[in-house]
Amino acid sequence: MSQSFERIAVIDIGKTNAKVVLVDATTGQEMAVHKTANAVLSGPPYPHFNTEQLWAFILQSLSKFAREPGFDALSITTHGASAALLDATGALALPVLDYEHLYADEINSAYDALRPNFSETYSPRLTGGLNLGAQLHYQRTCFPEDFARVSTIVTYPQYWALRITGVAANEKTSLGCHTDLWLPFEGRFSPLVDALGLTGKMAPIHSAFDVLGEIRTDIGREIGLSKPVPVYCGIHDSNASLLPHLVDRTEPCTVVSTGTWVICFAPGGQPSRLDPARDTLVNVDAFGTPVPSARYMGGREWEVTTAEVSSVAPEAAWAALDAVLAGKSMLLPGTVKGTGPFPLAQGKWIAEPADAAERRTAASLYQALMTATCLEMIGSKGEIMVEGPFATNQIFLAGIRSLTNRTILTSTSQTGTALGAAILAGLRPEHSLYRVERTIPGLSHYAKAWRDQVALTYSND
Repeated sequence: MSQSFERIAVIDIGKTNAKVVLVDATTGQEMAVHKTANAVLSGPPYPHFNTEQLWAFILQSLSKFAREPGFDALSITTHGASAALLDATGALALPVLDYEHLYADEINSAYDALRPNFSETYSPRLTGGLNLGAQLHYQRTCFPEDFARVSTIVTYPQYWALRITGVAANEKTSLGCHTDLWLPFEGRFSPLVDALGLTGKMAPIHSAFDVLGEIRTDIGREIGLSKPVPVYCGIHDSNASLLPHLVDRTEPCTVVSTGTWVICFAPGGQPSRLDPARDTLVNVDAFGTPVPSARYMGGREWEVTTAEVSSVAPEAAWAALDAVLAGKSMLLPGTVKGTGPFPLAQGKWIAEPADAAERRTAASLYQALMTATCLEMIGSKGEIMVEGPFATNQIFLAGIRSLTNRTILTSTSQTGTALGAAILAGLRPEHSLYRVERTIPGLSHYAKAWRDQVALTYSND
């Protein structure tokens, strides 16, 4: 890894938004961010990501960065549960499927008969295409002629690396992200790859830290590069958020990565308490090490439940806290059904808040309670580091501190995924972490009432 880089460009494609970020290679500061919505096209042949629109956005952003102030390396991070199916020419044989698309019961039943046991893959059975193996089974079953043209399969960060370098690769953080395709404790493909007839079609596996090649000459000319730029293999976005906290750290810790998904990682933890029915799993970090994890679609739930309260100031939410606690106004899981610790529950309000401030406060407490539930399920230890959008939600942070009675640290970076991807290119920034001091007295009584309501509601569903 070169120490001469001054600036690292990062392609960062999340489920909701896509970004291209310019990172200072010395400090880790985000110098510039270009952002666009990650659109899903309804079809045909099925809901899929608008990869050509994303490609145009990427080139436009890189062109601006190339002109001013320039960049020396390129790294990539994307959401998981996606892969690109390529024909012999390297073009898409089928569009990149939206993982939220749902399949017919007979498709799901046939896939259930094929997939390996949780005890092998530590990948729980999830809805739609959240198991990448389920996507491949659906595409293979419903579009056999197109699927027959598939020559190479690459995980999603590496699809963009391929378009930029011409080099096809797969990488362990994306393969280990509840795909059913990987055995995390053995470090190899699961039997599902052979069962789906994919042996020989999976691109070679590279480390996330590998340089796959340089930006192709024709692309370099198009975006105005004046020198060769190395391209790093890339990483699954939640593992990118985890990576800054693993560098030079030996003691157990916990990382809560927030975005469309809230994902809790317990590096150094053991998988003995994981429950496949409650969205717990084993991820694989950038070094190839298995990491017990739990998750729920917290960012999406936040959008749904607070759609009309975005203008509420933080101090107003704090002012509403006593009323919310006293009235036990609370949100029960889950607004997004089929994911998280309570996948069968139907979300609803108990004593629905009377105004916007109370609604924002109760929604923040809900997120804290769900996160604390996830942390308990994975047996997490040590300091809890929170990164992403929820790291600015003071009620959420104080709630976690009160519920866990542990040290809570927040990251100043609002694009932790980009920081993690930049680390692949040699960035070693100093940690800018801040300790959460506030607590919420009396939250234990509210938490008990919430858990009692969840147990009652969940048992009746």
